[in-house]
Amino acid sequence: MLLSFTPKPKSITIFTIGDSTMANKTTPGDHPAERGWGMMLPEFFKLNVIVQNHAKNGRSSKSFRTEGSWAVVYSQIKRGDYVFIQFGHNDQKADTLLHSDPETTYKAYLTRYITETRERGGIPVLFTSIVRRSFKTDGTLNDTHGAYIDVVRQVAKEHKVICIDLNAATHKLVQNLGDEPSKALYMWVDDRKDNTHLNEKGARAVAQLAVDSIRIKIPELKKQLR
Repeated sequence: MLLSFTPKPKSITIFTIGDSTMANKTTPGDHPAERGWGMMLPEFFKLNVIVQNHAKNGRSSKSFRTEGSWAVVYSQIKRGDYVFIQFGHNDQKADTLLHSDPETTYKAYLTRYITETRERGGIPVLFTSIVRRSFKTDGTLNDTHGAYIDVVRQVAKEHKVICIDLNAATHKLVQNLGDEPSKALYMWVDDRKDNTHLNEKGARAVAQLAVDSIRIKIPELKKQLR
């Protein structure tokens, strides 16, 4: 009698690299209510998908590389793994350790992440930065990221990389909620009035938006969603 068995699904790793809006909140000083949307991703995937969230508070496309964080990720990527890339919030800052110019150095850093991910047989996916909760007096949202968003879209097109436009998706979400209700997604907790970072509800909502787009744009990962 022949015994049948179901082969164990091949494991896939998703490496996430980015800033505090994506990061796990485990560092000293993190508010216990704060969450990065990358923390929520494992909830949406089957058990054979491993999410390694390497995003870190305060990092830019420049500093994530210069401080050695990218080297750690690069050494682990295997064929068929995914690298989710979301920078921009801190690239805007004047600090020379963080700043990159959208049309030159920012574009170059994103391109290097793409090229080096592919060198390892991995699949790069670009994400635009999530929107800041910054409303004008007329009730519409300010554009606080400027050219950084357009450059991500441009680089994705030039290098034939999937782009998950979280900026557009979160803009729609926050705009539709409106000024006061949208505070429920952000770190308006205790005495804090933070319009950039997410609480658990907000992080889960953003992760859901990312997954909604993954379902459409990445058929292989769609199969791995719960």
